Amino acid sequence: MRTSKKIVLAATAIFALAASMTARSGWIAEGKGNRTGATDYAPADSAVTADDTQTINEKSVVDEVIWVVGDEPILKSEVEVMRLQAAMEGVKLNGDPDCAIPELIAVQKLYLHQAAIDSIEVSETDITQGVEQQINYLINAAGGREKLEEYRNQTLTQMRVQMRDEYRDRQLVERMKEKIVSNVSVSPADVRAYFKHLPVDSVPFVPTEVEVQIITRQPKVEQEELNRVKDRLRSFTERVTSGETTFATLARLYSEDPGSARQGGELDYAGRGTLDPAFASVAFNLTDPGKISKIVETEFGFHIIQLMDKRGDKIKCRHILLKPRVSRASVDEAVTMLDSIGTDIRNGKFSFDEAALYVSDDKDTKNNHGLMANYSEMGRTSRFRMKDLPREVARAVENMSQGEVSKAFEMVNDKGKTVCAIIKLKSKIEGHRATITEDFQVMKDVVMAKRRDECLKAWVKEKLRTTYVRMNDRYRSCDFEYEGWVK
Repeated sequence: MRTSKKIVLAATAIFALAASMTARSGWIAEGKGNRTGATDYAPADSAVTADDTQTINEKSVVDEVIWVVGDEPILKSEVEVMRLQAAMEGVKLNGDPDCAIPELIAVQKLYLHQAAIDSIEVSETDITQGVEQQINYLINAAGGREKLEEYRNQTLTQMRVQMRDEYRDRQLVERMKEKIVSNVSVSPADVRAYFKHLPVDSVPFVPTEVEVQIITRQPKVEQEELNRVKDRLRSFTERVTSGETTFATLARLYSEDPGSARQGGELDYAGRGTLDPAFASVAFNLTDPGKISKIVETEFGFHIIQLMDKRGDKIKCRHILLKPRVSRASVDEAVTMLDSIGTDIRNGKFSFDEAALYVSDDKDTKNNHGLMANYSEMGRTSRFRMKDLPREVARAVENMSQGEVSKAFEMVNDKGKTVCAIIKLKSKIEGHRATITEDFQVMKDVVMAKRRDECLKAWVKEKLRTTYVRMNDRYRSCDFEYEGWVK
């Protein structure tokens, strides 16, 4: 189900409200249990006794712990937030929402509790990158940074702080689930047996899929702009070397790498093979922690690097990234060139395949006749669903016929650079019911998802037998999906 921009913004605003309730300064959890086993939140400077807890006016209670799963508490505010979000998005819950919602949260807490026991971690780099992706999505949905900050009545910095714990917990839950189902497998015989007697209307519907060839040209960056970027990086080096400021401060203020700028340009320990070759070549040759490298050009832009530490075959460093801006004239020139190439292809002077090999700047596709590749958890394929294509490519493909070559258009590639492109719709497979011969992977995914779900449910049932669970008395009469909550 596609969530509207307004719903997305409203939902995130609710999450922010819940976070602010539980993190409000001047309030602490006293840990004094009342008759139902709940925990009240009271002013930090008040001396709350067990007797006092009984008489606290409900209006003075900021929040309440209604369940505890292992070491993980569930707050009343968490339930209220999920209830509102489900209502806004039209999500139908099985059974009484007053019981179903706390149980859904409790299952997630069960995974979190086990993740802590198994020492599963999420790196600060992953958290930062994930939060930045969410922030960027919200900015696009709101129509700009200023509009988002006005809507949320928060700065981007405040939003990032509130999102970090939520994102980390979601990642911990997903990694714990992956560990639990890591040994689940499905054979071709399992797939055939599962679908053999399944009604036709229960067979999955495969959405329209396309294969797309692409030719890109990167607009030329003028020398004046290159000099400006390099001079600015040199000035950063001079300011750090002279002691005027620190590398981390400049990275936070000016680096155009959103994943690391907030961390002062800091990257986690990385091996040579995980870094851009040009970046790695310079970074691994640094020997003096604190010293700043020469200017390095990569496909992302221009960098300066500061070594922090070396540990075996891995390094930890900071960097500042600046990206040269392309002029409107350069973009127009690239568009004109590609439109001319597109015309020649349509007139039969040469094929799209040949043009991709000799003209395209796209290293990932030019040697494969320009054919775009779709990478997912299930592997690599040339087929894309429309929602999986880059936005600008999907917009161009939408009204094209098979074999047609598009007009030139602008887009931002996966390196964050503005490029110009033309595309050819190589093939189009209309939506249809899946078949074993044509859509085996789709059908295998259905069976695999069912097996994984069964494995996770079995794990939850078994885990409940040995996990500490405490809940308010008012939930003990609920008809839960899992029987082990009530001890």
